[in-house]
Amino acid sequence: MSGDSGDPLAVVKVGGEILLDAQQLDGLINNIRDLADAGWQCVVLHGGGAQVSALQALHKLPVRQVGGRRITSRADLLAVKQGLCGQVNVDLVAAMIGGGLPAFGCSGASGKLIQAVRRPPRVISGAGPEPVDFGEVGDVVAINVDLLLGLIQLQQVPVIASLGVGQQGELYNINADTTATQIASAVQAEALILTTTVGGILTDIEDPASRIATITPESAKQLIKDGVIADGMIPKVEEALQLLHRGIKHLAITSAAHKGSFLNVINNSTASGTRFVNN
Repeated sequence: MSGDSGDPLAVVKVGGEILLDAQQLDGLINNIRDLADAGWQCVVLHGGGAQVSALQALHKLPVRQVGGRRITSRADLLAVKQGLCGQVNVDLVAAMIGGGLPAFGCSGASGKLIQAVRRPPRVISGAGPEPVDFGEVGDVVAINVDLLLGLIQLQQVPVIASLGVGQQGELYNINADTTATQIASAVQAEALILTTTVGGILTDIEDPASRIATITPESAKQLIKDGVIADGMIPKVEEALQLLHRGIKHLAITSAAHKGSFLNVINNSTASGTRFVNN
């Protein structure tokens, strides 16, 4: 599914830590511009874990995570809103505009762009057998595809903060990796690009040469069991793998800073990042 131009569409998920590194931020903008120059439309969804954690520390709120996912109390939700919408979204949009990209900043609450319900307690991979209550955390139930495609047809690059909104206007913190997958599926994107500062999945986090070039559903399960894929990488991988069964053409975890890394994804190159394949 694309806008009136018929150009293919890529969803790019960005972590808040990108904004803390000038090289990463410049690389992100250059890579998105490369996609545009190659005839691709783009949607950017961002988190902001580092900024939210800093605000929690400022407000003397403990940071609680289970299985790489953040537990969000009502007090924590204030820091989430401030960090995602008041800091990361504004700064990222400004940087993209400064780099010549027509960025349009919004949150998942804008126009009911990302609709969600409160997540019930559930068992989480890597977090033991007991169900975990994540508090003010939501699960995505719908994407406002018409609004999203309308922004794209207006030649804008939507830059979305990962918040969800309920039917009564209640706000939820939502996992950005999960939501990027949901958006990519809803708009039938041809590519999903998940950026990390590490730039892929490594068997040794200290050794860039240990990068795993391709990963399958079977190998991912073993890597999680072995602890190679751990913490926040677990939901990133689990959510991304779901798209393989929905026919997405290009799916990878890669670096925003690496020159040409986004083009490598859409060209099915293994020169950078970790590509997801069925076999």
